[in-house]
Amino acid sequence: MNPSKTTTPIDRNPAPLRVGLIIIGDEILSGKRADKHLPKFIEILAARGLQLAWAEYLGDDPVRITDSLQRAFASGDVVFSCGGIGATPDDHTRQCAGKALGRPLVLHPEAERLIRERMQDMAREQGVPYEPDRADNVHRLNMGVFPEGADIIPNPYNKIPGFRCEQRVHFLPGFPVMAWPMAEWVLDTHYADHFRSLALVEKSIILFGAMESTLTPLMEHIEARHPAIKVFSLPSVDHPQWGRHIELGVKGEGPAVELAYAELMVCLQSFDLQMGPELVR
Repeated sequence: MNPSKTTTPIDRNPAPLRVGLIIIGDEILSGKRADKHLPKFIEILAARGLQLAWAEYLGDDPVRITDSLQRAFASGDVVFSCGGIGATPDDHTRQCAGKALGRPLVLHPEAERLIRERMQDMAREQGVPYEPDRADNVHRLNMGVFPEGADIIPNPYNKIPGFRCEQRVHFLPGFPVMAWPMAEWVLDTHYADHFRSLALVEKSIILFGAMESTLTPLMEHIEARHPAIKVFSLPSVDHPQWGRHIELGVKGEGPAVELAYAELMVCLQSFDLQMGPELVR
């Protein structure tokens, strides 16, 4: 079979939802804290048949945060941003979101109600009177100041909400115990129609003595024939078990992967390659 031959695609499943993740905080980049969000968001999305399309790490730099959020708003992707929505001097995300959108920041009425409710809860827990006009309590209301037109995201941990803008970019706290259930709520409430019931899988084969440049036309051929899957090539020069090799495979929903992988294996017969084990994930 000629990999360069143009043929009619046989799989026309629609493209899945594109999801991006922004993780903000100097403490992540300095190594003072290890990021836990990336692997957890991959897990949360996989449970719903979705995948992470991209991720970005940022320090507490307002210029870079604003630039990143401008790209997020323009992308059309569903984006989660974790961190920097508090009210301390190193929290810039709320202000940067307003700048990225060109909108003023305003106190969201429902966020104000929830924050005041949280302050009353804290006063009861501490056995002291609730003083709404006390300076620190007034300052806490800044956590409910969002870009004009934002919607809130409920926080089951302590009631202090996150927010979403343009219905696609979602702002969550940096604390995993808050951010993760809030992200799940967002997905289940707003994007359930995009969940994919079929499991996402990978099938691949280990190839010895292969070069990616030689395999590229074959990879392009398989993707053209099977638009619902992605072809991947992972070279390694010092694998402890297989040494120098290339792992060539396809990933996507189960039935589409089976069709694409079968054709891939047929096409590989025309190459003079030593084949190793096949892998399924």
